[in-house]
Amino acid sequence: MPVQSKWQSLPTEAINPATLALDKLSSTDIVEGMLNEDRKMLAAVQREKERIAVGVDIITAALRKGGRIIFVGAGTSGRLGILEAAEMPPTFGTKSELVLAIMAGGKNAILNTKEGVEDNLEEGARSMMRLKPTKKDVVIGVSASGMTQFVRGALTRARRVGSKIIFVTCDPRTELQTFVDLTIAPAVGPEVIAGSTRLKAGTATKIVLNMLTTGAMVRTGKTYGNLMVDVQIGSEKRRDRARRIITIVTGLEYEDADKLLRRAHWNVKAAIVMQKGDLTYPKALSHLRRAHDFVRDAIGEDVEPRLRELLDIHDHSVAPSEPREKPTTSRSR
Repeated sequence: MPVQSKWQSLPTEAINPATLALDKLSSTDIVEGMLNEDRKMLAAVQREKERIAVGVDIITAALRKGGRIIFVGAGTSGRLGILEAAEMPPTFGTKSELVLAIMAGGKNAILNTKEGVEDNLEEGARSMMRLKPTKKDVVIGVSASGMTQFVRGALTRARRVGSKIIFVTCDPRTELQTFVDLTIAPAVGPEVIAGSTRLKAGTATKIVLNMLTTGAMVRTGKTYGNLMVDVQIGSEKRRDRARRIITIVTGLEYEDADKLLRRAHWNVKAAIVMQKGDLTYPKALSHLRRAHDFVRDAIGEDVEPRLRELLDIHDHSVAPSEPREKPTTSRSR
């Protein structure tokens, strides 16, 4: 029988032989089946680790030259890009214009599905041009199927101005890889529910995007060890985190850490450099600039031994916890 659907042969649309009887399973068996499929998904991401590392290097180089990160996608893929962009400022203290995201249908499509917008190649190009991409930028196209027209249009337009292009998809055979700088394509296989790319494909995509952004932020000095020293102080929870980071790194008491942070205008990096170097706030900022914003280089001290010491103290002071009781579950539908 001739194939009339251009999507029929996509891995993301295939029927999963492991879940053919999905609607007859108990809740426990549904969960177990999904966990089994997610293990396959993690293996697929693992196979892409070298390409992901190359992507981190591409983004890091762009950021060091003053470039931006721009995500583009539709549906679940678009929402994942928006989530990634939204989480950069509070976590790493980035400016809101440094990491951007556009999705088919615009802001209204974040919560409400807008049918057909992902098929509009021209609108993808227009949406990209509104951000005025340059050759300094990295544009990350996200399309589980590998053939979303909105994404194709946006990437094509960004390519014309010389932006670096990274393409994240779950179809290794996608033809889009012929005009991008890097393709990252975890082959996650058929979904638990055929075509539902919010499942394995969505999770794999989220993991890849996490690695790309986190790796690049770490490589540009946004952490000290694994401490969030560029945290944006926008809530009491994050102010508490800032105080705790200061106590960990400097040995100051909690109240003294608060006083130091106030003198440092709640700039955690500056506060560390001020305390370690007995410096004023302006001189601490100057030290950080000369160290390209890396705390380790600004103070000439590695935080890892201190963190290991604190972990050893904690491990010896906390008794093993009691195992959790296994909940009673019903095997009925």
